[in-house]
Amino acid sequence: MIGTGYVGLTTGACLASLGHHVVCADADSQKVQRLRRAEVDILEPGLPDLVRDSVATGHLEFTQDTAAAVAEADVVFLCLPTPMGAGGAADLAAVETVAGEIRTVLPQNSVVVNKSTVPVGTAERVADLLGRPDVTVVSNPEFLREGRAVHDFMHPDRIVIGAADREAGQRVADLYGTLDAPVVLTDAASAELAKYAANFFLAMKLSFANNLATLCEHFGADIGDVTDGIGHDPRIGPAFLRPGPGWGGSCLPKDTHALLTICQEAGVDFPLLRATIETNVEHQHRLVERIVAESAAADGSLHGVRLALLGLTFKAGTSDLRDSPALAIARLLKERGAELLAYDPALEGIRRPDLSDLLTVVDDPLDAAAGADACVVLTEWPQLRDLDWEAIAGRLATPTVHDFRNLLDPVRLERAGLRWYGVGRTPALAPRG
Repeated sequence: MIGTGYVGLTTGACLASLGHHVVCADADSQKVQRLRRAEVDILEPGLPDLVRDSVATGHLEFTQDTAAAVAEADVVFLCLPTPMGAGGAADLAAVETVAGEIRTVLPQNSVVVNKSTVPVGTAERVADLLGRPDVTVVSNPEFLREGRAVHDFMHPDRIVIGAADREAGQRVADLYGTLDAPVVLTDAASAELAKYAANFFLAMKLSFANNLATLCEHFGADIGDVTDGIGHDPRIGPAFLRPGPGWGGSCLPKDTHALLTICQEAGVDFPLLRATIETNVEHQHRLVERIVAESAAADGSLHGVRLALLGLTFKAGTSDLRDSPALAIARLLKERGAELLAYDPALEGIRRPDLSDLLTVVDDPLDAAAGADACVVLTEWPQLRDLDWEAIAGRLATPTVHDFRNLLDPVRLERAGLRWYGVGRTPALAPRG
């Protein structure tokens, strides 16, 4: 397993728990030392226990020596970052570099698996870089949700494997043999495109929900009831129909932009994909304008306005800030002149990125609220519901809460002396779920 990020560490630990002998390689020596002690840096339920147990049984090992990890492997998983590069294309530098490093040490008849999310044609590209006719490259995209990654691995909806050599594809499928899930065994291009298509479809549903929320506000309808009314239709389903501050995270933004780049390079027009991305950006600007309309200074800016942001991670259940919609909203507010104080329960007392050029992170929501002109809820942490809202109301300079997740009970906030503004709902309508 080359790479110990969310995908590599979860995949490695879970495969080890199934009884396979897994060696995870990572270039970060300090991280390797921590993992050998079963110290997991990322917030992922169940993963620290899984790592600890698998290390204790000897099924899971960690090393900085990639060549040594590969030299005796039957299957080598590439779990490497593929961030958004210039123009929106996926940056395959890490994948290509590792392919060059391992080509001469791969055992005969081994299988190399692209677990990273990569553009169509990458399996062929890696095979060319390896230059090993005796080694087969297989695509096996991950479908793991942060915050539920271990659960998703152990209880998958499907396992997608793409290979030109069906026998090599079956070897990879056999690694998951004890899991109860349908296996889609196809060609590499179809497997690679399936991953991008899945993330695009999810992003499209979120953009749809956010646009629908705007329509609900115009007509006085309730977004919770509207999505409930359509979500029972099995052709639509209820998932990814909750409005919010836009979609983000480590996957959807980079994968939708990468797919758009692929379409452009292929000369295929995909207006629905472009609209999905553009709608997300427009929605975030619209939410910022709501705050401006409520709190702006006399000159129409937010200069001199202090805002308390509750939640910074891209969703609850993770400490991941990558492409977080909360930070996207924060940047727009900062550009308008606002002073930002922020609280997130996942960031209390841990190492975190330096955000000082954008906002000040505090370890107590009351400190964030002190003297603020409004609270803005940006991440759906359930513990935010149970905050002492009476105390927060007493700290705020202006008793206003913009709940961009429809997380809070507006009746309770009204009793605390606060004005509540949701998304796709009027203050009189309590949030669902």
